[in-house]
Amino acid sequence: MNLERELEVAERLARAAGAIELGYFGTGIAVEYKPHEEGPVTRADKEADALILAGLRAAFPDDGILSEESADDGSRRLHSRVWMVDPLDGTKDFIRGRTGFSVMIGMTIDGVPALGVVFQPSTGTLYRAARGHGASIVDESGTRALKVSTVEDLASIRLVASKSHRSERIDQVRSVLGVQDEMNIGSVGLKLGLIARGDRDLYVNPASLSSLWDTCGPEAILVEAGGRMTDLYGAPLDYRGEEVKNSRGLIASNGVLHEAVVAKLGAVFASGPDTK
Repeated sequence: MNLERELEVAERLARAAGAIELGYFGTGIAVEYKPHEEGPVTRADKEADALILAGLRAAFPDDGILSEESADDGSRRLHSRVWMVDPLDGTKDFIRGRTGFSVMIGMTIDGVPALGVVFQPSTGTLYRAARGHGASIVDESGTRALKVSTVEDLASIRLVASKSHRSERIDQVRSVLGVQDEMNIGSVGLKLGLIARGDRDLYVNPASLSSLWDTCGPEAILVEAGGRMTDLYGAPLDYRGEEVKNSRGLIASNGVLHEAVVAKLGAVFASGPDTK
């Protein structure tokens, strides 16, 4: 499968959206709030979204699109290829002047993540992958392949968790697994990027609030780097369903830890994921 053109377009659009966001970063930009407690949104989110969607529609008019900042009319489910876009992941970090935000563009083919780009505007770091072609990172040091860690011992896990939405259940996760090392950052894409590059080993999201655009691109990158992502109970994420929420939470890992982590955390999440 040759997705070279798709990857080039996604990377170009992610960098252009990142430039828009940097123009607003640290300026005290006005914040609006979406209905139904869906979180904050700014002009930067909206302008980045418009740029990415226009670029994808011009380049790939026959593909479906799902984006955080645009209404889902269900038409994406009629397409084999569907782009999933979060123009500014980690909006709370962005608003607070923290650097843990990113632009995320992914694409599924027949419901499976096949391509991903995650760009961190504040550092110029870009993660990229296409199915069957591996994953790589592009930064000031150049381009190099991504490969997950080989950590197998649960007590040696280096955990990455949310900065703005950290749940008390993460303390339970740490206790059950015996984890001593935790790092916190905003964007899901940056969390999974750290696992893909071997700097972290595990991410657990105990909540039911993330969406398909949060996971599509990052999952494609993680899998090509040798890792794995499922819901809290070890099942694949459903990218073809009506629901856009990942309602059963998330676990992402270096792969070798995955089954053991899911099994150990079964009791923690027996009552279901957090709902807020």
